[in-house]
Amino acid sequence: MKKSSLFSKAILGAAVVTMSFGMGSCKNEPKAEDPKEVAEDANEQNLDTEATDSLEDDSQYLVDAAEVDLKEIELGKLAETKSTNADIKALAKMMIDAHTKASAATKDLAAKKGITLPAALTDKGEDARKDLNDKTGADFDKAYAKAMVDGHEKTIKEIEKASEKAKDPDVRTWAAQMLPELRKHLEHSKMAKDKVDAVK
Repeated sequence: MKKSSLFSKAILGAAVVTMSFGMGSCKNEPKAEDPKEVAEDANEQNLDTEATDSLEDDSQYLVDAAEVDLKEIELGKLAETKSTNADIKALAKMMIDAHTKASAATKDLAAKKGITLPAALTDKGEDARKDLNDKTGADFDKAYAKAMVDGHEKTIKEIEKASEKAKDPDVRTWAAQMLPELRKHLEHSKMAKDKVDAVK
């Protein structure tokens, strides 16, 4: 009896140890891969054929644009709820509406070309959202307006490059059609930034 009792205790002890290891490993689960990296990996695999080889480079333009759209929509939603400034709220609404529309156009082209796009806000986008969310009042308004100016200046450069250098004519056309709206966003962002920066 003693032997079987000791054996049972040993089994029970092993089970407890195993459970505690299992529970501990839940806390140390690897971080989910960045949605942008997932998309880039998929494109590298799927577009690595003679028929789609020229699209592999062009796919990056669409992936980057999709990343920007997701970020601008999320930051816009945040600004709509957190800001009390009429100019910032108007800018945020413009960004949500325009980038939702732009996102749909990018998704349509990506589907047509077999290009994978980020399915959710990227790590960089999450970081930008958290940083902005930490701010309040006039500091928030100034940070949001600055982010819109800086972000659109960078995006315009990338989309200009796509409109001139993309190998696929559809990608060049898509980029050229995006530019007027992006330039309009930049002008509105600059105007809003000038107004909020003047507030002491």
